[in-house]
Amino acid sequence: MTIEYLKRGKSVGERAEDDAVVRQVVETNLADIEARGDTAVRELAEKFDKDSRDSYRLTDDEIQALIAQVAPNDIEDIKFAQAQVRGFAEAQRASMTDVEVETLPGVILGHKNIPVQSVGCYVPAGKFPMVASAHMSVLTASVAGVPRIAATTAPFQGQPNPAVIAAMHMAGAHEIYVLGGIQGVGALALGTETIDPVHMLIGPGNAFVAEAKRQLFGRVGIDLFAGPTETMVIADDTVDAELCATDLLGQAEHGYNSPAVLLTNSRTLATNTLTEIDNLLKILPTAETAGVSWRDYGEVIVCDTYDEMLQMADEIASEHVQVMTDRDDWFLENMTCYGALFLGARTNVANGDKVIGTNHTLPTNKAGRYTGGLWVGKFLKTHSYQRVTTDEAAAEIGAYCSRLCMLEGFVGHAEQANVRVRRYGGTNIPYGEAAPYHAGKG
Repeated sequence: MTIEYLKRGKSVGERAEDDAVVRQVVETNLADIEARGDTAVRELAEKFDKDSRDSYRLTDDEIQALIAQVAPNDIEDIKFAQAQVRGFAEAQRASMTDVEVETLPGVILGHKNIPVQSVGCYVPAGKFPMVASAHMSVLTASVAGVPRIAATTAPFQGQPNPAVIAAMHMAGAHEIYVLGGIQGVGALALGTETIDPVHMLIGPGNAFVAEAKRQLFGRVGIDLFAGPTETMVIADDTVDAELCATDLLGQAEHGYNSPAVLLTNSRTLATNTLTEIDNLLKILPTAETAGVSWRDYGEVIVCDTYDEMLQMADEIASEHVQVMTDRDDWFLENMTCYGALFLGARTNVANGDKVIGTNHTLPTNKAGRYTGGLWVGKFLKTHSYQRVTTDEAAAEIGAYCSRLCMLEGFVGHAEQANVRVRRYGGTNIPYGEAAPYHAGKG
């Protein structure tokens, strides 16, 4: 096997040092929010968002005034994107059905899909107003039937971004706050004097938001551990360097620490892509960000075979995987660890980020090994129930249960079963005797 790195990013150790700094900052600020509530949130908003207002929750009048600032054609584009996201989310929801079966005569088992009762949706906007994140979080929660959806976003250039607020409102947010970063997710998860806590936090964000969600997990649910945007291009000589370079830098502009990886079996494509990236960074308006990401986190890996490419792709488990080869369906069939696949040169990751209909909140940091991305099912809790409807079933299940409980030494458990056997089985138990211990009379 020959796998060669023509370019490497920061080492695991260097990345861990960056993470340690973020972890300490988040821990300190979350403790402050929990201790001092609205006062701490206000101080953090003034420090990091540079925003001071009487209330960080927007009124209906403020929301309508902001929506009025959005150009009509932009509103139509938002409606189109939301129609695509809604359509796919509704199809996903329809695939999730309640279940009820009779497993034995008189024994009914089932499950119900119940929406999470309150969700906090974080929509990034401090650096780039992420309008699409409102569709992916708020709208998907709405399709799932979540009864309380609170959305929060950072101010953009000194005020709430009108397009982000419009998208949140159109998607179905019941409450909209202008709070970014740790203070936004912390206030929603922990609650303050003026903000009721939610049951679940969702949405992408910077390293501080991702770490805050990690530390809050357990107190609230989260969608997934979503760190900096990752992209991988898997390509062979059926495509050219321009496509590869564009797809890599298009995602590297998300932030200063967004990994972008080219995985190819063509050394010519690899070297040409490196050259093309250098050329594009000279003219790309977001080169200040994308260039740092590419310098520190960009990688180019050359393999001998498609099997080696597949192995490396599953090992890296990237968030976005753009596949442009002569066997795209083979990768679809065989890849097992990733966030989302974008198959063929006609497809691109930006489609998934903004408009095509699949959700763009996806697993990073190798989490694609054990979870998929955000979807309508994340907002639904599958709860089981059981019912015994006949005396005969109560006696049969009870006798088995009693003996199995005694096998484990749980005498009190066994007596729960025994009392049913005695009451419903009569003197003639047709399914075998229950365990001999009886705490009661009978």
